[in-house]
Amino acid sequence: MSTSPTLETVSTSVLIIGAGGAGLRTSIELAQRGVDCLVLGKRAHGDAHTIWAAGGINASLGSLDPEDRWEIHAADTLDEGHFVNDPTAVETLCRRAPDRIRELEEWGMAFDRTDDGKINQRYFGAQSFRRTCFVGDRTGQALMNTLVQKAMDLEVPYRENLYITDLMTESGRVAGAVGFDMDSGRPVAFDAEAVVIAAGGHTSLYRRSSSRPDENTGDAQALAFNAGVPLRDMEFVQFHPTGKVTPEEEAGHLVTEAVRGEGGRLYNTEGERFMERYSPNQMELDARDVVARANEREIREGRGTENDAVLLDISHRDADYIRERLPRMVEEFAAHGVDITKEPMEVAPTAHYAMGGIEVDFETAETRIEGLYAVGECTAGVHGANRLGGNSLIETIVFGEIAGTHIAETLGTRPGASMSEAALRGCVVAQDALGSANGRHTPEELIGRLRRLMWNHAGILRDEDGLLEGLRRLQQLRADADDLLVQASRTSRRYERAQNLQFMCATAETILRGALERTESRGAHARTDHDATDPAWRQNIRCIPTGDGEMEIDVEAAGTPSRRVQRAIDEDHELDYHHLE
Repeated sequence: MSTSPTLETVSTSVLIIGAGGAGLRTSIELAQRGVDCLVLGKRAHGDAHTIWAAGGINASLGSLDPEDRWEIHAADTLDEGHFVNDPTAVETLCRRAPDRIRELEEWGMAFDRTDDGKINQRYFGAQSFRRTCFVGDRTGQALMNTLVQKAMDLEVPYRENLYITDLMTESGRVAGAVGFDMDSGRPVAFDAEAVVIAAGGHTSLYRRSSSRPDENTGDAQALAFNAGVPLRDMEFVQFHPTGKVTPEEEAGHLVTEAVRGEGGRLYNTEGERFMERYSPNQMELDARDVVARANEREIREGRGTENDAVLLDISHRDADYIRERLPRMVEEFAAHGVDITKEPMEVAPTAHYAMGGIEVDFETAETRIEGLYAVGECTAGVHGANRLGGNSLIETIVFGEIAGTHIAETLGTRPGASMSEAALRGCVVAQDALGSANGRHTPEELIGRLRRLMWNHAGILRDEDGLLEGLRRLQQLRADADDLLVQASRTSRRYERAQNLQFMCATAETILRGALERTESRGAHARTDHDATDPAWRQNIRCIPTGDGEMEIDVEAAGTPSRRVQRAIDEDHELDYHHLE
């Protein structure tokens, strides 16, 4: 296309890339401490993927189960993560969670209440006690509303419809970022003393996912990797047991775990409540990876519906109770002619959450590049091999506060870095070249191929042959991406998808290579050719950038929990599912 409009330059003390829960909580902490910051979002203000987190947010408040405590929350998180979590991250999360929930309450978040006025808590999969706080089944939306309002009260600056394509570094320190305004098409350079990446995960790399199509495309991970930051645990991608299968435009959208937390039951088409075979003690509330694989096996072995689904039924509960606790699910299914108070829902596994991501120091949220931070789903360490349901929202709040605090305390104490004029020009030229690309393959075609590739070769069940074939096909896809047809301005959806494709390819390779390296099954990583968990593999796999998009694989031993948390692990707490019967 034509040459680029004039480069816009913006200066701020702290640039925050991502406007969901993690980015907003970071900005709130900075604003409360008097630090200048700017929040960037790819969509309209308040329209972040956080709103799709429906079921709840964890903290050991003990509202219903007073014997719960943060050490048991940590033990459950480590157990669900199959003990390859970062213990510092887990213990920090669980210890600080109750204070962050009470803070949200003070800021006006309208949690559901018990009869005696406490914050109510529900069961969630693989948790020993009821510790998931909630606002019906709209918890993520309620959280976003609370954070947006708090940020507005503090007059936090915000720019929407802004896409970041490159991080700028100088001598091992962050200097800012470059992107473009999706409304005007103008390239923009942001000069900043600190940069926070809070741009979500990468589950849109899969054919069926709970993400919106043009979000969670691996932007955050690729931005950090391209800047020189290692990625960790990329082989661990969580497949949620219950995604929609119809209508087609909603396939993969989440059917919240709250349905099972409130007593929902899974059946196959033979009328069998099949979790009795897979997990007789925890049933439908076993770990997400266990339930997802059970659902997948029932479908693959011919006991699924015509739509390749199993049946999730909560109609045995009182209809008014269902409408009160699960209003969003009632509304969404009713819109397509299904009354969940009377009939079951068709569900199947869907790519839902990325446990792997950017490597950070969890005491500060800083990466190995000075002044570059990362918070939320884009990071690795909290969740290990599988995320405990309800931990994603609380992670954004806890580590957003930590990042904001550390930045505020260290800003101005370290040498600054300037963005190179030559590097800036190079970024703008690359943006122009992408829009002018006049090859044979459209971004939409190649993204569709990539998503099928990842679903078939790095999905719920994996093996060496499939992973090697996936890498071969990715290499061919990348070659085809060098022959891209865009011919569109920066304001077009096609141009955005062309940018997404570059990030998606980079992130996909780290998943495939990590999954090939890990020759065992652990948590969400299930190898049919190595179907046992190997104690020798209680290690973390790191993808280390070596320049020009290349990487080397490194393996290091996972950390060990503190004595307090180890005692909680040894106590062997476990959910008594039958409370729900």
